[in-house]
Amino acid sequence: MIYFWVDITQSILRMRLILLFCLPCFFVPIISFSQINGNYRYSIAARGFAAIRVPKIFNQESERYLNTTLNGGMIKFNDNEFSYRISGNFIDKALSFDNNCINCDLARGRLKDYAFKVGFEKNFSYSRLQPYFALDMGYRYNRFKGLVNTINNQRSIASVHDLEDTKSGGTAASAIGLKIHPVEYISIFIESGIEFYYAYVRQDVTAQDITASGKQIKFNRGEFLLNPLSIGIQIQLTNKN
Repeated sequence: MIYFWVDITQSILRMRLILLFCLPCFFVPIISFSQINGNYRYSIAARGFAAIRVPKIFNQESERYLNTTLNGGMIKFNDNEFSYRISGNFIDKALSFDNNCINCDLARGRLKDYAFKVGFEKNFSYSRLQPYFALDMGYRYNRFKGLVNTINNQRSIASVHDLEDTKSGGTAASAIGLKIHPVEYISIFIESGIEFYYAYVRQDVTAQDITASGKQIKFNRGEFLLNPLSIGIQIQLTNKN
């Protein structure tokens, strides 16, 4: 009976030793990838594609999403689980939209929009698939300049007006995202977020006739903008080791 208990005790001790030696093996993959960003001092990122919602323009019937390519970049300063980031984006493209007003036709013109933000992102995982949360604050400028036709009861053009809608103000945005690390120094990120934009708005409408009569409206407005998708690539630079 004594020999039996001795054998059991020795078996338990051997199992504990085996587990003790095997335990580091379970953590090797985690250690390998936990510092994918932390091992590098800086990262640069570029947005390859983004679907974004721009601020409302004049009497725009419904806010719409714009599909953009290569419209923004980012510099990150990495500190293990945190990255402090400086980002910027720029849009310059033709735009048309329906006006929600009596006797208005489709508005056509050109949109320019740019923003500069500073913020941080926090990683929640230590694997090749790395979810994260980000928060940014900064400045945004938005301008639409174009034409709109006034339609009479016979559905013909009665007059043409120049339109200019300019917005300038502060912005705060939060986002959740996922980074995929196919190799250590390159990451692909997918991000979705919401932005609150509070701006000073100035709207100018000028008739294109001999009178050149105009009207100007100024006011402040805040609005939430949903940005459902942003896809890009990130490259790590300057290894700390």
